[in-house]
Amino acid sequence: MECGMRNEIMKKGLLCFVLGSFLVVELPAQTADYNVAPLPKTITAVEKSDYLLTANTRIVCSQPDDNLMRDAMFLQEYIQEMTGLRPAIITGDKKDAKGNIWLTIDPKTVKAEEGYRISVTDKGVVLSGRTAAGIFYGIQTLRKSLPIVEKKDDKAVVILPGATIDDEPRFGYRGMHLDCCRHFFSVDFVKQYLDMMALHGMNRFHWHLTEDQGWRMAIDKYPLLTSVGSWRDQTVIGRNSGIYDGQRYGGFYTKKEMKDIVKYAADRYITVIPEVDMPGHMLAALAAYPELGCTGGPYKVLQTWGVYADILCAGNEKVFRFVEDVLDEVIEVFPSEYIHIGGDEAPRDRWKVCPKCQQRIKDEGITAGNGQSAEARLQGYFTKRIQKYLTSKGKKIIGWDELLECDVDTTATIMSWRGAKPGAEAAKLNHDVIMAPNDYCYFDYYHLEQDRNAMTLIGGFVPIEKVYSLEPVADDVPEALQRHIIGVQANLWTEYIGAEELVEYQVLPRMAALAEVQWMEKGQRDFEAFQPRLKRITDIYRMYGWKSCR
Repeated sequence: MECGMRNEIMKKGLLCFVLGSFLVVELPAQTADYNVAPLPKTITAVEKSDYLLTANTRIVCSQPDDNLMRDAMFLQEYIQEMTGLRPAIITGDKKDAKGNIWLTIDPKTVKAEEGYRISVTDKGVVLSGRTAAGIFYGIQTLRKSLPIVEKKDDKAVVILPGATIDDEPRFGYRGMHLDCCRHFFSVDFVKQYLDMMALHGMNRFHWHLTEDQGWRMAIDKYPLLTSVGSWRDQTVIGRNSGIYDGQRYGGFYTKKEMKDIVKYAADRYITVIPEVDMPGHMLAALAAYPELGCTGGPYKVLQTWGVYADILCAGNEKVFRFVEDVLDEVIEVFPSEYIHIGGDEAPRDRWKVCPKCQQRIKDEGITAGNGQSAEARLQGYFTKRIQKYLTSKGKKIIGWDELLECDVDTTATIMSWRGAKPGAEAAKLNHDVIMAPNDYCYFDYYHLEQDRNAMTLIGGFVPIEKVYSLEPVADDVPEALQRHIIGVQANLWTEYIGAEELVEYQVLPRMAALAEVQWMEKGQRDFEAFQPRLKRITDIYRMYGWKSCR
């Protein structure tokens, strides 16, 4: 797999074909290196068959397909960013592709839905995929292979060593999460986050949009959710120190902005999965509409961090109308087949003494059992009712692993965050599972011990080698049920992360380690071999001006 291939005759000069005549030009050439992160499944050298990427190279689309043409424009942009060259884009056949980079849909050659093949010879580069998405991932590999030309030059020459590269991802769900509730991030930065995901071959953006400390999505039917619920009067300094900054804080995304982000993501083959957490983590909504709580308030958008007793009232029919109305507008904006409904950290203290909740328990014949209180099973009633509603709209739910305590239907996908064990148990119960264990995948945790003295974060410690060591499919999951482990995701909660540069620092380069877990088979990964690939991708971070932990 190592590709240290070089063509010695290129070191001092190049024999280039220019406008139909051969010219010897004394230009320094740099060489591509296919040892990127994530590392492709196979890289087979083709000796003495290097390709020269020059100002005369063109990108040829095999058909005038919108997705394929967009892929070509991404490749054009990436080549220019890395080298200064900007190949023209045309549509053509194999004859036109000779001597150029040819993008082609080829389901006979590439069997996996998101797989790709890159064939590099002295006759040209062929990048094929079963789908345009697969070609996009091949483009990411080609992009990361290119040298970063320090002095960008439209006359640069890059040697692509002869090789055949075949790759496909191990998991279909390759996610990253961003909490925009504790701290709010601009549309431009969310798009940058999506660009970072695209670089790493990720395809699911879990967007956390509702929380105790701020409601971030516009809902036309309930305007107070944003005029009231998106703003807090001030924010605690440090870890709930009792000292506040005295600054009003907030913001929200309009429907137009959210649709723009959905489109931006889709152009990069990323699906946006919105999260509307319920019945807990709803204090911002209760501040706007206090009648939805058990006590009637008054409530306020929280200024501190943590888990709080006030949640939606499960005995109040108005609550279900509210949730369904909100979800109707969420579905209007987000075409994802999944809606994340949270379900975590929902204390039932208020339900125990709420007459409406107790009446609901009585009316529905809910009783305690199997170590669960009647109130715990009331959350099961709440969740199954919302699940049924979303199913009627053609949607599936994802929820945190607390849903396993709610007796939800097995069509619910479980996101395992309290370690890996709940995910393994969920798979055994025939739930699809996304592994996001906090001890491997919480990127708001420290990744360097020395950072504990340099900054205040939520705590925890997840160094990059720990991320890399994650094996998402536990040994005790029977082989017949391992198909239920559909993906891997890392989460970034932002209680203590208010600056864009700190977001970058916390996720980079751990995102590269996660990408190898998402793409590569267990036996293929090796942390020592990952080190030089890590250096190459951090060079790309620096080129874009992204801050990363070193």
